[in-house]
Amino acid sequence: MRIQLLSSAVDGVFEKQYATSYLIDETVAVDAGSLGFHGEPEDQAKVKNLFITHSHADHIATLPIFVENAYEAKPDCVTVWGNAAVLKCIREDIFNDRFWPDFERLSTPEAPFVKLKELKAERPVEVDGLRITPILVNHQVRNFGFSIESADASVVIVSDTGPTERVWEVVNEIENLKAVFLEAAFPNHMHDLADVSLHLTPAMFAEEVKKIRRDTRLIVVHLKPRYRREIERELAALGLPSLEIGRPNEEYTFR
Repeated sequence: MRIQLLSSAVDGVFEKQYATSYLIDETVAVDAGSLGFHGEPEDQAKVKNLFITHSHADHIATLPIFVENAYEAKPDCVTVWGNAAVLKCIREDIFNDRFWPDFERLSTPEAPFVKLKELKAERPVEVDGLRITPILVNHQVRNFGFSIESADASVVIVSDTGPTERVWEVVNEIENLKAVFLEAAFPNHMHDLADVSLHLTPAMFAEEVKKIRRDTRLIVVHLKPRYRREIERELAALGLPSLEIGRPNEEYTFR
């Protein structure tokens, strides 16, 4: 399994992560914060299944651009998967003929623009050799993390969350777990903001990973760019040997 945290910085400073998208084996994506700016249109057209964690802008900002770029006027179009709240947002706030044309209404059986399919918590979906299971996490809107399993490896993308429980119960049941992608959005001195917005600081991150009973890589994502250096220093001070800072455009390979 190969996973890229896609860059969202147009000036080439790749360490900045303004929005979130993961590309998996070139054909599956999680979130569309920056997916519509990835590579060439032909690269985007390879992605036939897109899984959305939740409806916040940094996770869906380039969705309409991506769908347009990926359109090939063929029956095999992009399928966007999300919980009921995500699909409601896409239909009412994005593909609404105001913000963007209604791609569902404009679709034909011969050449659909997009298909929207609902995800249910802990009901897995199998696409392109991957088994993807949505797991509820603790955020301001209904939000799924994802367990992603191939024949050789399993990875969990936790998505935006405050302190949470169920995802760690699932993580601790995974036999071939290779990595957990987990956020640390704010520095420790902004604990109150992290608490009310249901994000994590490095100190809160440390409490969450204590709930993991398996040896695994901890890849930290969603560092707010303005506070990135401070967050990195606080994460380093935790002394966790398995911790690494996620780097946009780096390809992570799991076997």
